[in-house]
Amino acid sequence: MQNDGQISGSIKAKAGELGLSGCAILPVGFLSGEMPPLQTWLEKNMHGEMSYMARNIDKRLDPRLIFENAKTIIVVLQNYFPAEEQADKTAPVLSKYAYGTDYHYVLKYKLKSLLSFIQSEIQSCNGRAFADSAPVFERAWAKRAGLGWIGKNSNLISVEQGSFFFIGELILDIELPFDNPKPIADHCGKCTRCIDACPTKAIVADRVVDARLCISYQTIELKGELGSNLKGKFENRVFGCDICQDVCPWNLKSEKNTEPAFVPNTRLLQLAKKDWHQMGKQLFDELFKKSAVKRAGFSGLKRNLCFIKSGKDQQYF
Repeated sequence: MQNDGQISGSIKAKAGELGLSGCAILPVGFLSGEMPPLQTWLEKNMHGEMSYMARNIDKRLDPRLIFENAKTIIVVLQNYFPAEEQADKTAPVLSKYAYGTDYHYVLKYKLKSLLSFIQSEIQSCNGRAFADSAPVFERAWAKRAGLGWIGKNSNLISVEQGSFFFIGELILDIELPFDNPKPIADHCGKCTRCIDACPTKAIVADRVVDARLCISYQTIELKGELGSNLKGKFENRVFGCDICQDVCPWNLKSEKNTEPAFVPNTRLLQLAKKDWHQMGKQLFDELFKKSAVKRAGFSGLKRNLCFIKSGKDQQYF
């Protein structure tokens, strides 16, 4: 029979085998400290049209309301920093997280594999995997797990890895040996590079992002017309944004991911500016068949392309 250290070690070893770059095991509980800032953010309507953010707040703060008899939460990280980037530096910019297969599928598959391992090698149990797909306060749990601190751009930042990673959770109805992580100190210091670099000034305060001004929200979440007040401020971003992460000194530590599912279609990275603006539905389906870009859809991508086009680009439409 395995002791506590062996159980914890075997779970983390399996997570490593699955390509997960961080893993912590915690007891499920109530995130009391997250309530005030969340309520203030919602009251100021900084969530824009993301109405789901204002729903299920009780569940967002307490996973025991999401999964019956929840006792343990395993928090993991998945690196997505790409080995290559877009060749044409004048082409519309795609967020790095959307280069390959939609992370929801990749991360959930890995978490379910980890669940199967626990069920077969550790103890019979029920569990549920989460990858930005339910009201789980993932950054708060990752912070509690000692996997990083919340940066001034509101992203989780790791001393070892920077911030180009996804966060996932596996919630179980059994108790496992829990970690006792120490909180990671805030290493942002006096640095304001992310705040200064944001072209739409979406980081309205230290660790507060007004989604309505955020390029990622505008190009992904917003379903109607893009904000006319932001015209000319997208810096050629067509789906998502990475500006606040690109300028973060901690991302000098980012290492290229080795996940096969995140390897992009070679043609995608070779698209020239003109190719993007002339893209038809057939090419869109070919390039983004399994991508997170499908969330915006062909019409959404074309809307974004029209929004960022310059006078010279108009000949392509």
